[in-house]
Amino acid sequence: MTHFIDQVKETLRSHKQSIVLPEGTDPRIQEAAIRLQQEGIITPIVIGDVPELEAQGVRVINPETYEALDELVEAFVERRKGKTTEQQARELLQQVNYFGTLLVYTGKAHGLVSGAAHTTADTVRPALQIIKTKPGIKKTSGAFIMVKDETRYVFADCAITIAPDSEDLAEIAVESAKTATSFGIDPKVALLSFSTKGSAVSPETEKVAAALQLVKEKNPTLAVDGELQFDASLVPSIASKKAPDSIVAGQANVFVFPSLEAGNIGYKIAERLGGFEAIGPILQGLNQPVNDLSRGCSAEDVYKLSYLTAAQSLH
Repeated sequence: MTHFIDQVKETLRSHKQSIVLPEGTDPRIQEAAIRLQQEGIITPIVIGDVPELEAQGVRVINPETYEALDELVEAFVERRKGKTTEQQARELLQQVNYFGTLLVYTGKAHGLVSGAAHTTADTVRPALQIIKTKPGIKKTSGAFIMVKDETRYVFADCAITIAPDSEDLAEIAVESAKTATSFGIDPKVALLSFSTKGSAVSPETEKVAAALQLVKEKNPTLAVDGELQFDASLVPSIASKKAPDSIVAGQANVFVFPSLEAGNIGYKIAERLGGFEAIGPILQGLNQPVNDLSRGCSAEDVYKLSYLTAAQSLH
């Protein structure tokens, strides 16, 4: 694991990206911010009234005394195009996630990491309203980087889209491939199911097969196949029997799950039984990176996700 983060650090060393940590009163956030500040590779920006962090050299912004608040209010109102009044914007900017998201949107920071003390909705809602999804992207999705020694996989969607349809799965596949590339993984994408290449036929398997065709339309050069059972996607000897003509079977490293329940269960099995470390979820498809922690996270989780968020901001 350390080797993976070290590689991410090396890509960031000459860029000096800044990452907003809105939950400045949380001890885990404070511990991670101090560590990041001491390393000096990325710059943490902590939101809140936390003079003890300022005393250690960490940049702290208090929304109540921020000198450029009017600029954030103006940007917020303009971005919402009539959906938010100036008074509403001022009130929402008292919420640390809205404040932090506006710092990213206005170019005062490169990304945001939140969720230690807030729900996923509290983190994602400001991002969807202000940063928004990239042109052509209908929904954001959540991927985990799964790391064990030198092995790295991407699992998606494990966090956001409960019941993806074929178009959703295709979008998740393309965005997950981009995530893989940004972390040094040459993507080979498997669209997972309980069937391999028509071994079973049902609305569930047909949904995945249809997603494959949509992916090929979106990105004709991407190495992708489906529908594939997990063993056929990963194990060469099984792939040779179940999908002998596949360009992905037996060597996949990006796994797109057919539903949120499958993805969420799958990454936790890999983590708890397989000994993989799950870093994320990384939110995919946004114009600028905003990432969500678990409320059960550790300071180490905050530290690592900050680096991954900074790496995302380079792409």
